[in-house]
Amino acid sequence: MGPIPRQFLITLFLLAFASPHSSATPPPSGYRSTLTHVDSKGGFNKAKLMRRAADRSRRRAATMQLSVYSTTSTSSDTRPTRLYSGQAEYLMELAIGTPPVPFVALADTGSDLTWTQCEPCKLCFAQDTPIYDRNASSSFSPVTCSSDACLPVWSHNCFATTPCKYRYVYGDGAYSAGVMGMETLTFGSSYGQAPPVSVGGIAFGCGVDNGGLSYNSTGTVGLGRGSLSLVAQLGVGKLSYCLTDFFDISLGSPVLFGSLAELADSSGGAAVQSTPLVQSPQNPSWYYVSLEGISLGDALLPIQNGTFDLRADGTGGMIVDSGTIFTSLVESAFRVVVDRVADVLGQPVANASSLDSPCFPAPAGAWQLPDMPDMVLHFASGADMRLHRDNYMYFDQEESSFCLTFAGSPGPASTSVLGNFQQQNIQMLFDITVGQLSFVPTDCSKL
Repeated sequence: MGPIPRQFLITLFLLAFASPHSSATPPPSGYRSTLTHVDSKGGFNKAKLMRRAADRSRRRAATMQLSVYSTTSTSSDTRPTRLYSGQAEYLMELAIGTPPVPFVALADTGSDLTWTQCEPCKLCFAQDTPIYDRNASSSFSPVTCSSDACLPVWSHNCFATTPCKYRYVYGDGAYSAGVMGMETLTFGSSYGQAPPVSVGGIAFGCGVDNGGLSYNSTGTVGLGRGSLSLVAQLGVGKLSYCLTDFFDISLGSPVLFGSLAELADSSGGAAVQSTPLVQSPQNPSWYYVSLEGISLGDALLPIQNGTFDLRADGTGGMIVDSGTIFTSLVESAFRVVVDRVADVLGQPVANASSLDSPCFPAPAGAWQLPDMPDMVLHFASGADMRLHRDNYMYFDQEESSFCLTFAGSPGPASTSVLGNFQQQNIQMLFDITVGQLSFVPTDCSKL
């Protein structure tokens, strides 16, 4: 059999979403979609996957630090130019408009605005599916400057009855600019786990001028804590995702909203752990938590108390992020972790002066990671996240090295980030209503 024509696949997609949730029935209390890795169709081996992800992770961490420092400046109004993180690791499958058009969005827990490329394009990057056209959608309605949905994004020269314009600038040079609108989004699973469900009245950016790396997306879905976040707009208050094995990127990862996001104690007997989400006035959209210490095996590592505290000026703290692969630690803590891993392996670190992911020479003939103790991240309120060996180490066969999937962030006031490699097969639940993060070990491929 020859290759299936792209237009045929698009037609099948549209037919699958052709029967949205009836407006005569009560709105659902939960929604489900699927996350796919941005490199899932690239055919890369493990070493190449890690190098690509590490490069994205490095750039995302740098732009997140830039966002922190840009919002701690003395400027009285930073709204016309907004800096966000840019890179992401996962794509979320949705559809937008009536009739529905495929919307393959970068899932970003570090920003709020949802936007997609929009006709008529002034400048749009290439995408595999038709570009959304607001004039062809019966469910589109414009947002004016007087609307509450405009307030978080408005820039200069915005008057009550004029269209609400936005411009998002990402730290990696990517950007999107256009007008705000209201639309219908359709959720559904390409894996057949849930019927398509539509919800109207979602504020979004109709991007007519867009640039930068698209990572095979048609835009971005904002999953942060702000009022424009998809989580907030759905009115369900809860977001959960469960990331499958990083190296089995053919698997989709579930992303759940509302009642579908609830956690249950794992079949292995592990209890649900919960810790408060910390609010940063400077970066209110990010999911901050209080990391109080780190253990490796039975040893609590000698990291000074307060190392990970969120400071009054917005620096420091730890962000839980789905778009960064490697956990990034403030440099002093990073050095302690690296030294302890070196002791466990009995091998010196090969790149001792670098803040990149450290690697250790593997003994001759090694073909997999050795047995290693669990690492435990100790969060506030007694919530312990237990990371098994494969959640913090990987074996680089090409370099014959054991590598730690942590990186360092320079300076004592830098912000730490809990990356997605550490979150594999742990279901994460962000409850923005009560301000709490909960998590439990889970086989995400079975969720």
